[in-house]
Amino acid sequence: MRPILVPVIIASLTTGAVAQPGPTTLAMTCAQARGIVNSQGAVVLRTGATTYDRYVRDGSFCALQEMAWPTWVRTADAAQCPIGGVCRSTEIENGK
Repeated sequence: MRPILVPVIIASLTTGAVAQPGPTTLAMTCAQARGIVNSQGAVVLRTGATTYDRYVRDGSFCALQEMAWPTWVRTADAAQCPIGGVCRSTEIENGK
């Protein structure tokens, strides 16, 4: 039995099949989601079973050559909640 178990564990670790813990916007109100971003400045939030992003309060939480672009997410009470921003390269956004 051991030879079967080891490959399953290795496959699980190398494919990222382990569930990612963390808060999900789908279980929060819009005000709660915005509050987390505002209070922490930058936070990774899940927006679905396998989707997530890093949300920021403002551009001061972005790297050089990045800026905060407004973004909206689904929450328990809103289809489009203005949660804050996501950092994106200024070169990509400007079409360079």
